[in-house]
Amino acid sequence: MRTEVGGRGVVGKLQGEKPGKTIAFRADFDALPIQDQKNVDYKSTVDGAMHACGHDIHTASLLGAAKVLSQHKDKISGSIIFIHQFAEEQIPGGAISMIEDGCLDGVDEIYGAHVWTSIPLGTIGIIGDYAMAAGDQFDIEIIGKGGHGAKPHVTVDSIYIASQVLNQLHQIVGRQVDPLKTGVITVGKINGGQAFNIIAENTKMSGTVRTFDAEVRDTIEEKIKQVTTAVCEGLGGTANISYTRGYPALYNHPEPLEKVDDLAQNVVGKPHVKYLLPSPGMEDFAYYVKEVPGAFFFIGGANEEINAVYPNHHPKFDVDERCMLNAAKMFISLALQEKQGADDER
Repeated sequence: MRTEVGGRGVVGKLQGEKPGKTIAFRADFDALPIQDQKNVDYKSTVDGAMHACGHDIHTASLLGAAKVLSQHKDKISGSIIFIHQFAEEQIPGGAISMIEDGCLDGVDEIYGAHVWTSIPLGTIGIIGDYAMAAGDQFDIEIIGKGGHGAKPHVTVDSIYIASQVLNQLHQIVGRQVDPLKTGVITVGKINGGQAFNIIAENTKMSGTVRTFDAEVRDTIEEKIKQVTTAVCEGLGGTANISYTRGYPALYNHPEPLEKVDDLAQNVVGKPHVKYLLPSPGMEDFAYYVKEVPGAFFFIGGANEEINAVYPNHHPKFDVDERCMLNAAKMFISLALQEKQGADDER
């Protein structure tokens, strides 16, 4: 086992007793800066931090699979690499530094899973081709000329300019992106002004861009810069624009995904394999599958009976912990390339 891989990652290796491929599994373990609002005895004990995306489920599932597989080395062909990754939730993410530190050296295939409360316990979700979006961040500072709220004609109102920039940004996808492709621009934060009767000299806004197509990604970045600059100059202001590329789109390779599909039908039963639409969320597992073939799949964790119905990143996020059995079975099946029978309970 190696610790501090790429900074804070942990990588374990299990050598089988038969020759064969090297297969890697990845789990992430970071929490989110959210106050846990669940009324359960296992809620977070750390103020302002909770596992609101199920990464604790991912880690526990992979550890469980590793424990089982270590007891059956005679059935393993090749070797299994267990990647426990930090900082999936924070750009630039932990995947890049772990890859640079050699976590994929000699790896032939890689697989990852994510618990999902949009599908119920006992199901496994599969998305072909591009499964999750590329995610970028932009930060814009609009600079005007401050002054008295009663005399706007001698000022340059940065808040007003920001409102016009916001409107124009939202037309980029609808009017400058191929309608057969897709993208999302969301402004999530605007800060400007100090008092009700003062025209703000500076206003800041930040947002995110989600795309699946590399050309669309380039187009939206270019148009955000062009539109913002043009609007600001036309209204007498200026803009400082910072655009940060986040994770690339996550591509599921056909052959590994076919294995996932085939084995999932045995783990949960064919009627319980759900073929999902691509998610506009982002995942730095995308970096691994840019290096080696692999696939990322989704484990159903929703259960209305225990109020496990809230989406990922919600302060009441919870899952039915029995989903860990299905995640572990999938990893074990992929490791052994054998079909594990479905449970009646799922």
